[in-house]
Amino acid sequence: MAWDSTRFPVTLSVFRGVGAQTALVDQVEIITADDTTQITMQGGEAGIVTTTEEGATVEETNATLAETVPLDSERWQLVWSDEFEGEAGTPIDTNSWTCETGGHGWGNNEHEFYTDRVENVSLDGNSSLAIVARQETLPDSQCWYGECLYTSARCITKGKFEFQYGRVEARMKLPYGQGIWPAFWMLGGNFEDVGWPNSGEIDIMEFIGKEPNSVYGTIHGPNYSGGSGIGGSTVLNQPVSDEFHIFAIQWDENGIHWYVDGQRFLAIPKSAVGRREWVFDHDFFLLLNLAVGGNWPGYPDATTTFPQTLLVDYVRVYQLAD
Repeated sequence: MAWDSTRFPVTLSVFRGVGAQTALVDQVEIITADDTTQITMQGGEAGIVTTTEEGATVEETNATLAETVPLDSERWQLVWSDEFEGEAGTPIDTNSWTCETGGHGWGNNEHEFYTDRVENVSLDGNSSLAIVARQETLPDSQCWYGECLYTSARCITKGKFEFQYGRVEARMKLPYGQGIWPAFWMLGGNFEDVGWPNSGEIDIMEFIGKEPNSVYGTIHGPNYSGGSGIGGSTVLNQPVSDEFHIFAIQWDENGIHWYVDGQRFLAIPKSAVGRREWVFDHDFFLLLNLAVGGNWPGYPDATTTFPQTLLVDYVRVYQLAD
């Protein structure tokens, strides 16, 4: 089947590195400047764009990564979820989540100090988890840049729920503003043994406040990480933070599909990494976090207001019935 992404305009950046880099795109505009190839896509049939050390080429072929099972198929069975039911101020369920702490920048020069306090992460009493970024300095809190200016939360299912393949989704209402960076993502369960990016990273949803209508999906692995990650974005007709949206992936042995509100905007096949290693065929765990500042989103300015809240109605994982 052809890749149908006609409902969303899409922007994808592929950064030239060692070997071939491949991504699924629609109609293509290629602009080369220095060592970066910018590929802009909107509407039409899907094709494959490959960048090599010699330059960018476009193959006029249909995408080969078709949806194996529709999102609404009865074959999907719920295997894990957190519905975040409970009274306001209830801590996050520690049977499912661990909230990490610290202000060392988290690999991105972020400015928040992550805590496990209910002031930063707790149920809101309306069937949602609230992760709240606050402009405050806690006593004795130190960040990589000095005295910490912000607090927030980052919660993971490592060692409590890990899985391989399936449909993963969360219904969320995002915060907004310059320097605000919420994310719903996954890391390989072997992270402590092999490190990042060899463990693999799947970014189901990333949002940066300076692009209020855009949502990103990306994979990171060996020799395609950081600014060289493989992925794309979709642009909504209104600010993403205006209402709740469902962010999802469908992940199997052939590749990964990304969705917003049930509409697919990106598909990355296993072949996209070329001769590099595909590191997404093992167990992964889930992460939810709300960062303040960083290399990619930039930092809060006079227009940024606090507190900022990421609301999570639910997180659900489905797998195919045998």
